[in-house]
Amino acid sequence: MPRIASVQFCHAAVPLDKVTSFSTRTVSTRHYGLVKVRSSDGVEGIGFCYVGSAAGQLFSVAVEQLLAPLLVGEDSSAVEALWQKMYNESLLQGRAGTVMRAISALDTALWDLNARSAGLPLHRYLGATALDRVPAYASGGYYLDGKTPAKLGDELASYVAKGFTAVKMKAGRLSPKEEEDRLRAARAAVGPDIELMLDLNNAWTDVTQAMQYVRRFEQYDPYFLEEPFSPDDIDSHAKLARLTRVPVATGEIGYGRWYHKELLDKGGAAILQTDALVCGGITEWKRIAATAASYGVVVCPHWFHDVHAPLVAATPNARYVEFFWDDQVLNFRRLVDRQLEHRDGHVILHQEPGLGFGFDEKAVARYGQWGSVDAK
Repeated sequence: MPRIASVQFCHAAVPLDKVTSFSTRTVSTRHYGLVKVRSSDGVEGIGFCYVGSAAGQLFSVAVEQLLAPLLVGEDSSAVEALWQKMYNESLLQGRAGTVMRAISALDTALWDLNARSAGLPLHRYLGATALDRVPAYASGGYYLDGKTPAKLGDELASYVAKGFTAVKMKAGRLSPKEEEDRLRAARAAVGPDIELMLDLNNAWTDVTQAMQYVRRFEQYDPYFLEEPFSPDDIDSHAKLARLTRVPVATGEIGYGRWYHKELLDKGGAAILQTDALVCGGITEWKRIAATAASYGVVVCPHWFHDVHAPLVAATPNARYVEFFWDDQVLNFRRLVDRQLEHRDGHVILHQEPGLGFGFDEKAVARYGQWGSVDAK
């Protein structure tokens, strides 16, 4: 059987064209971790993740010194065993944060490699429930200097004009009245029949504060309230869920199946937004999604539509892909050689083997440099 011959790694720092704000932070540059895993028969799989707005070199250190040496020389089809091997080796340094994201990227590359070796698109290799397309919502509505509620409404209406029947905006940065003004303008612009999601990005510190906003928001019928509190404050998520009729969504910064099980046990999420490139890779994401199904909870994974579209297509309790139609916020799009297309509110799945795309090496070279761990 072919063995893993090499693991290449890179951290790429990609500046945003426009400085962009969330509820609690402002971003000017995004750092991405990239990996390529090559087998002894020449097949290559890719993986990637977001590692924040600084210190992307932590990713490269984790891959080069901790994780890649465990993979080189091994059979790539032993995905479960290799996941456990990486997890066990990084117990002291990892279990969350950049090290777990590095495991996520490498695990994704293994699935991509194996699907390419089998000659199947990733969603078919995983066992598809959808063969050619999956529902998507258009994600945007960020805070920019000079962006009035009317301009926010125009932005979201432009997504509807592109065929999306679900859209998402940021909220929680401003006062309750100012945020209601933004939401009112957004709802008026998109109309009553469009699913309108609100992303708080950990804006609130307690349920009392949250309810000052939520009481104003409910009349505009949001589809969900995303990440209202710190990801570790599971109890507040559960309390808020009991106080509002709006579903609470969270989990995008959740690491590992155990965190997600506590979230489900406490009723802290009606919708899981588990990110495969954060939680531990495709291997761990599949476990979490299956557990969520047992609780009657749907999954709408966070960010990186390039990898989450095939996962949604292979998961019965997954509902939406979060889709970014340009590269202004998800500027990772500049690092790949092919983009997913969208049509009538759906993402059109790649039909080529594996993930169906690769890295744009010229673009990667502008923002980072590859290193390698090879078989001896």
